[in-house]
Formats: sequence, structure tokens, C-alpha cells
Amino acid sequence: MISAENRYDDALLANVHPPGWTNPHPAHSYNLVVVGGGTAGLVSAAIASSLGARTALIERDMMGGDCLNVGCVPSKGVIRGARAAAELAWLREENLLDGAPGTLSNAPAGTAGTVSFSAAMERMRRIRSEISSHDSPKRFRDEFGVDVYVGSGAFTGKRTLTVTGDDGSTRDLAFSRAIIATGARASAPPIPGITSVPYLTNETIFSLTELPRHLLVIGAGPIGCEMAQSFARYGSAVTLLEMAPRVLPREDHDAAEVLRKRLSAEGISLLLGVRVASVEAAGPKGRGDAPATIRINYLDANGAEDTLEGSHLLVAIGRSPNLDGLGLDAAGVRFTARGVPVDDHLRTSNRRIFAAGDVAIPPKGTAPLLFTHTAEATAGIAVQNALFFPSARITRLVVPWTTYTSPEVAQVGITEQDALASGTGIDVHRHEMSMVDRARLEGETEGFVKLITRRGRKGILGATIVSAHAGETIAEIVLAMKNGLGVDALTSVIHPYPTQSEAVKRAATGYLKKKLTPRVRRMMEWWFRRRR
Repeated sequence: MISAENRYDDALLANVHPPGWTNPHPAHSYNLVVVGGGTAGLVSAAIASSLGARTALIERDMMGGDCLNVGCVPSKGVIRGARAAAELAWLREENLLDGAPGTLSNAPAGTAGTVSFSAAMERMRRIRSEISSHDSPKRFRDEFGVDVYVGSGAFTGKRTLTVTGDDGSTRDLAFSRAIIATGARASAPPIPGITSVPYLTNETIFSLTELPRHLLVIGAGPIGCEMAQSFARYGSAVTLLEMAPRVLPREDHDAAEVLRKRLSAEGISLLLGVRVASVEAAGPKGRGDAPATIRINYLDANGAEDTLEGSHLLVAIGRSPNLDGLGLDAAGVRFTARGVPVDDHLRTSNRRIFAAGDVAIPPKGTAPLLFTHTAEATAGIAVQNALFFPSARITRLVVPWTTYTSPEVAQVGITEQDALASGTGIDVHRHEMSMVDRARLEGETEGFVKLITRRGRKGILGATIVSAHAGETIAEIVLAMKNGLGVDALTSVIHPYPTQSEAVKRAATGYLKKKLTPRVRRMMEWWFRRRR
């Protein structure tokens, strides 16, 4: 996934997959063996070893997994540079820069054109390489006392597995308990012709060094929207295609509409409700990172055929679990094309083996788990249940998630549409960011805070926040839900003034206003007349 193109990528690889690493000689038997060195695996190994358990960790590719190498870390680095470009554009629009307006270069209207894409990518690689030391085999061996094996692990029985190192050497491990934390990878959807073009995924887009002339993006989920907006801000022409009639189809509809308007305003061409029929190469190969021109044949929302051409294609849909070569049959672990089914305690069909992170398929009705922060949370549950009495349950998790566009879209619990679809009677308490003083001063008035409670009650069922800092702001609501606090508790929280998080308190006061019914008001008026 990472090619050693420069000193930063060299440093990254030296940390996450060190050449010449010598695998240790196995212990007689391990209390816990963890297969997979992504977030779930690293956290599992660190907790178990810190508690005194003899622990082994196996990783065949790169320590840190998707998050460090091709996910959260590089994407947020790319987003930061893109946000800087948008901030410069805003400064010009508000006439806040001294002197004559700067040259916009080749950037479209509404972008600054002064932020270098190649420099931003280089900065991302530098920071990623610096962070990577936290996830290195050396650190986990020296600081946590974990036996780290670099190589491919395969179960050979219900309590045994073999590790094959890069040099072909093998190590046979025995264990009392094991955790499968191998994660998932990007996979192309079954679109005719997709394999005939050099399409990008989240695993390859961060290797670009030259800005795409015209980026085509299939899928308007979180990754698609984040990258579409970022590349448009750097100066690429961007077209975003989505089969659903809205962007972020799984999120609150009002939130999706706010983002749709912003993406359109930033010059992104949105083709919603379309179906991609086929993909093909069209034209000669370009220079540098540029592939041959790529043509997408699609059916529009009315079923009419149309075509679209661009220089690069990002496929932002499709994930497959990393199960190849694990020998799960030998371990008695049931699995499907979607991953490894687990129960509420993260146990697999082999009760000595657990699964955590993206590879685990939780019971129906469980909160979404395909996030780095849930990989960390499930790791803690898996370790507790594997090494001690199995009392921790994933159904007790309160899981928030955020799409890091501008504005950000954060969610916890059910959406308004979820509740209506299930027939649940609800009250909606909403406050617009345009009514928040700090948001107005910052020029970040798009969005809202929406709190969902059961009708006539104060228990919080869910929340949606759309704002510049939604991912930070939602933690207050998560804490309230986790501890069973009602929406009234949010009204008593004192926020520094002025902050954008005040919107949470303002939305919560809607609950108190609804409690002030005409009957209650008449009683209060009677009381105050008597007090004159």
C-alpha cells in the first residue's frame, strides 16, 4: 500500500514493517495471541501485556493498520491543507487581506489557489512517519513487553497457529485465548470494466504527488465527500457520483442537505441518484501520476444514458474483511464474506477466540463498529472477556461518528428518520448554528444541533450536529447518553462564552420550553399574581 518514494515513506516503513526484523522464539504457551496490528490489535496487545498476560502480536503488512497508513491519519492531513486553501479564499471574500488580491493560479472560483498540493501531501507524509513510531514493533516489544511477530499468521488448530516470517522462517505458537483483529481493506464494486482502469481507493490516493486535473469519485459516503471537497479546494475539478438521491445517504437527511449545498457551492458537480453502468479507459496515458483518461458510462436519475470523463477515478465504496490465509476452518471459527460473526461478548464460534475491530460482524441492532474509535473500544471488551469473566458487552457501547467535511457531520444514536421509520414517538429539539454568536463571528453559520428524545420524556435517543467542530462538540452528548443523563442535564452545563458548543445547551432548552405547557403557564401566572 505504501511505496518507499521518499525519506518520509522510508521512515514510515522502517517503523511499521522494519526490514530484517527477527521474530522471537515463542513462549511455551501464550495467555493471548492477537492476529492483526491495526488499532484493535495494538490496543488489545497493549492492554493484555500491561495486565501481566503473556501476549503475542502478529502483523503481516504494516503496524498501525488502515488508520495510520491509509485512513484517518493521512486523510486528515490532506483535509488540513485543503481547509487552509478554503480559509484563504474566505479571507479574500471578506476583504480581510492587505494589498491587492493574490493570483488564483489554476484554481476554480471560490478557492485560494495558493496552497500547494504536493507540499501538503509531503507534510502529511512527514507527520504520518513521525506518528508511526507509536505503532512500531520495537515500541510494543520494549515498552509493553509484547512478543511481536512480523509475518503471516495462520491457525493450525483451535489453540495453535503458525507464523511465517518475511524470510520464510516459521514459528509455532500455542495459546489459551486469541483475538482476530485483521481489519478490512478497500474492494472495488462489481462495475463492468473497473479492473481495466487504474482506479484509486483510500489505500492509494494518498500516494499521489500531482494534483488530478479532474477527479471522478464514485460514492458520496464519508470518504467520498471528504476527498471530493478536499481535492476541489486544492484546485481539481471534481465530479461526485452517488446511487442514492442524497450525499451521506446513511446520515440525517437535514444534515446531508446542508452538506450537499456546501459541496455544490464549492464547485463540485454532484450526480445523485445515478447508476454507474461501466468504466473504461479513453485516451493516452498522461504524465506523472496521471493515468489514461477514464470514462464513466452511467444512467442518470431519469434512467437516461450519459457519459463522463476525468483524469483520475476514486472508488469510495466497498470493503472486504482481511481473512485470506488465516486458517479459520482449522480453528473452528465460522466466517462469511462480510467477516467473522461474534456475539455480544465478541466471541466467535470458537469460544476461546474473539474478534475485534472491522473484521467482526456484531449482532443485529448493534451500533456501527467500522470506525477506529470503535476498534479501540471493542479491543478493550475483547481483552476483558478473553482474560477474565466475560461480562463486557458491545451492546452497551454508545458510539458517535463524524464525517470530516466542512462543515463536519457528527451523529450518535438514532437519527430523526430512524425514529420515524420505526414508529417511535419522538420530540426534536433543534438549534441553528446561525443563532450562535461564535459561529457568526467565525463565519461558520451552516448547520445545527438536533437532539432526539422520546416523546414527552427526557431520555436522549440520539443527536445530530452539523458544524465546523461537530466531532468535538458531540462528546458532551455522548457522555450524557452513556451515563443515562436526560436532556435536561445538558441545560445545566455552563459553557464558556462565546463558544460554538453553546448550541448544544440552546437545543436542550427546547425540552424545557415544551414542558412549559399552557396549563403550567396558567399555574405560574396564578402564582406570580399572588406574590405581588
